[in-house]
Parts: sequence; C-alpha cells; structure tokens
Amino acid sequence: MARGAPAIRPALPDGLVLLGEFGRAHGLKGEVRLKSHTGDPLAIGTYGPLTGADGRTVVLGPLRRAPGEAPDMLVARVDGVADRDGAEALNRLGLYCPRERLGEAAADEDEYFLADLIGLDAAAEDGTPIGPIVAVPNFGGGDLLEIAPPEGPTLLVPFTKAFVPAIDLPGRRVTVAADALVAEAEGEAEGEADGPDAEPA
Repeated sequence: MARGAPAIRPALPDGLVLLGEFGRAHGLKGEVRLKSHTGDPLAIGTYGPLTGADGRTVVLGPLRRAPGEAPDMLVARVDGVADRDGAEALNRLGLYCPRERLGEAAADEDEYFLADLIGLDAAAEDGTPIGPIVAVPNFGGGDLLEIAPPEGPTLLVPFTKAFVPAIDLPGRRVTVAADALVAEAEGEAEGEADGPDAEPA
C-alpha cells in the first residue's frame, strides 16, 4: 500500500451494534484501555467474541475498572495480545456485537438500546414532523439524539425525559419537547452572533 493511502477496511455486516472502543495500551504486558458503551461497563465481556471495526474477531479476557473517575473506562486483556506493541495496535478499534445477541431492553423502565433509536422519526409535541434520528452521539455530557430535518443542519437534542418525553418503538417515533427545539434555535442564533461578522460588544 502506498504511503499515505487510506487503509481498506472490510464492510461490516448489517445488524451490528457498537459496544466499545479500545484506547491506548496499559502497561507493558498486553493490557489495553477499553471504553465500554454497555449499561454495566463490565457487561461488555459477557457477549462472547466481538467483531472489530476491521473485521477481525476479538475475544476479551479478564476485565477490570481503569484507574480514575470514568466509570465506563476499563482495562482489558485480549486473547492473542501479550505485549505493549500488540496492545497499541488495538488503539481506536471499535468492537461490535450482533443486535440479536443483546436481547430486549426494558422499555417500560425507560431503557433502550441506542442502536434501536437510529432511524426513528422525531416529531414535536403537536405532531409536526422534525426528521429522522441519524445518530446518538455522546461528547462527554450525556447521550444526544442527532435529528436530520429535510432542510438545514442537523439538530442535537439531549436524550433525557425532559427533552424526549415519549418513545414509541413499535410506531417508530419519538416525541421531542418544545423546550428542546427552542434551546437548539437559541444556540444557533448565539453561534451566528459570535461568528466572524459579529460586532464586538
């Protein structure tokens, strides 16, 4: 492969759910940091062999919580990885699991698999369509619903009961509170005011 050429990654099958992502190596004996996206972070080790974003099969060994205050950060051993070089080679590798292996979330307890929310249609409380949910990002402050209206930029709505009061999985629809839309509009207006053409205060 030519220097600087992008790596060719195999296409992953449909129906896979991202469960976690490796970080940097931890120590010298093959351990690696792992950010878990499962409700119980240690549960990522209970789903059997996982599929790496590059198509490889990954078997997790013993897991423990990483030092520090991040509850979703673990230290993992991986079958076949015995030194720091091998652990470093895993850095930023996403780990996926077939959706059917996850079972069903307890929707009556306001528990949802984030992957099940992607593709649902978002609507305002008065029924006005907003657009489909295209992603559920988390930038460190909690999960967000990224909604793509027919026109204009995507909207980011906090995935909380206050901003998303109703979810109808069978009906493929979520309800977004008016306060969330107002906050999003105000945020966009502030961004425009702070742009390069804004007058100094």
